[in-house]
Amino acid sequence: MSKQKSATISILTQQCSSSCFGFMLVLNGDICWIKTSRSVFMKDLEGQGLCTKRCNKLLSYQEVCKMTALTVKEMEYFEETIARLAAAEFFEIKPCPKCRTHVERTDLSNLCVHCTICTADQKKIYYFCWQCQREWKVSGPRSDRCENDGCINKDLQLLQTCKTISLPAVEGVTDCPSVRACPKCGLSVEHSSQYCKNITCPRCHIEFCFVCLKLKLECNKTSSPYKICPSGVAPRQTSIPVWQRK
Repeated sequence: MSKQKSATISILTQQCSSSCFGFMLVLNGDICWIKTSRSVFMKDLEGQGLCTKRCNKLLSYQEVCKMTALTVKEMEYFEETIARLAAAEFFEIKPCPKCRTHVERTDLSNLCVHCTICTADQKKIYYFCWQCQREWKVSGPRSDRCENDGCINKDLQLLQTCKTISLPAVEGVTDCPSVRACPKCGLSVEHSSQYCKNITCPRCHIEFCFVCLKLKLECNKTSSPYKICPSGVAPRQTSIPVWQRK
């Protein structure tokens, strides 16, 4: 995969040597491995690396394999998950609902996706809806829905129906939607109701104002992180931004 990130795992140990018998490997905040000298516990991989002895030294994946004495099966599981996370970071990928082959959606503004495997097997062009995961039922591209009953954008529905919250630490903000779509990548993000009005998107990592939906740097030009924006609370979003990945 040409755009896949190289894998670097952060391992926190005292001396980064074999004397460190217990540590955790974590991907994106969730513990996925807890390995001691005698046992290994696995959970779904989601993160980077931590160790109980905490020396904050960064090691390459190859060094991690040597240091932890991972088995072939463990390395395969780890590498497959790293590839899956990298694919999710750089590509829009879902399994075809008919053949279950993973298909990439290259046009993020079009819900109509072509499966080449089903097309070859059936001897006719097969399209499916990215949103409802059923065979495409309308001619031409669409960004909102296909003609299948019940084809709705659940993220957009959440933005329009989520509860409202107040931000006690932010002066003047008492009726703000609790969920917003990131103005850059469109990921649904929820505010904890604590601290300031700015929030960091966990996917594209930009900082934006949860109240006015402007980027943090732009919002900070006219207001404090702890005061309501001059433009007030932005209304509920009626569309989700399409991430223009580079």
